[in-house]
Amino acid sequence: MVPSTYFVAKMRDEGMLQKVDHSKLNNFTELDKNYLDKPFDPNNDYSIPHVIAMTGLAVNTDMYNPDDFDSWADLWNPELEGQIMLMDDTREVFHIALRKLGYSGNSTDPKQIDEAYEELKKLMPNVLVFNSDNPAAPYMSGEVGLGMLWNGSAAAAQREGLPIELVWPKEGGIFWVDSLAIPKNAKNTEAAHKMIDFLLRPEIAAKISADTGYLTAVEKSNAAYKDNPTLFPPQEDIDRGEWQDAVGDLTEKYENYFIRLKTGE
Repeated sequence: MVPSTYFVAKMRDEGMLQKVDHSKLNNFTELDKNYLDKPFDPNNDYSIPHVIAMTGLAVNTDMYNPDDFDSWADLWNPELEGQIMLMDDTREVFHIALRKLGYSGNSTDPKQIDEAYEELKKLMPNVLVFNSDNPAAPYMSGEVGLGMLWNGSAAAAQREGLPIELVWPKEGGIFWVDSLAIPKNAKNTEAAHKMIDFLLRPEIAAKISADTGYLTAVEKSNAAYKDNPTLFPPQEDIDRGEWQDAVGDLTEKYENYFIRLKTGE
């Protein structure tokens, strides 16, 4: 199975996953250390990073100069009324407000989450649309000029010759990963390990990147994208980024607030 980021922790804690036997993965050493040992699975006991994605600040360069933006806080500029797209994702949206306030995007402090909600209420007049189904589309159509975007979607738009540039905010981008994991009651764990090891081959990972437009966690497979800062940010931007993690029982608080934001309550 292929759970995303902090769902690994949720599934592990609920007894849904079994440990991955690294000794059966000949290609484990091919993985980029930037993508190992994340908070949701510190030793990669239950998950192997597969497809890497990062959310940055997207700018339609036909409408705005990307040099004018270097922070998530820039989205709150009142001159941007009705011009912004946010991901239709609770945790990603709250992440930018929490980081703007100087907190972790994975905060489990109820007061900090309350503050982030109040901050996001101030942002709502600037938000035209929430979109995670085809997030590059509002930029491509000229419907919005600024907002959030996954780096793979931005790179795909750039390949089509569209005027999209991705800025890595000074507070850090939002990093997430689709991981490979084995269900607790899997009947053929030998085949599961062989499949994971197959996907970790550099030549196979390179084909996955070419097909999806996203990097994989396999270091050698990313050589072709080293000069593309949209897909492969400088190390300092990778270091500033924050990986999503589970927030336990606070998930409901986040979700309830997000519904209120979208419905204007």
